[in-house]
Amino acid sequence: MSSRRSSSPESNTDSGSGGGGGFAADERKRKRMLSNRESARRSRARKQQRLEELVAEVARLQAENAQVQSRIATFDREFSKVDGENAVLRARHGELAGRLELLGSVLEVLQMAGAPVDIPIPDPLLRPWQPPFPMQPIAADAFQF
Repeated sequence: MSSRRSSSPESNTDSGSGGGGGFAADERKRKRMLSNRESARRSRARKQQRLEELVAEVARLQAENAQVQSRIATFDREFSKVDGENAVLRARHGELAGRLELLGSVLEVLQMAGAPVDIPIPDPLLRPWQPPFPMQPIAADAFQF
């Protein structure tokens, strides 16, 4: 009877002479187990390191996301402000365009009546951005236009 303990291919490569071959096979098996353990330890260490890197990246991306959301909120507030100002300016433009059209009509009537066109025009009419009366706030809705 042979003293071999397993029928693995590595055991079959033994010299087959007594107990000496079994010892070599056991030694190879022990070395292989140690090698496998070390390889598994390194694999777990790599996996842990990768997990830590991913956790750090998640934290960095969450912080970056919070900054971007803050900037978006700031831009949104600024946009709302500018949009409101734009609505006021559009309303003012409509008012001034109406005044200009009215002044053009008055000038036409004066020309048809034969009045001299070189009549002195009061200063406030030459400067429509400075009205002759106190400015009243124009109620304008941002969604009016």
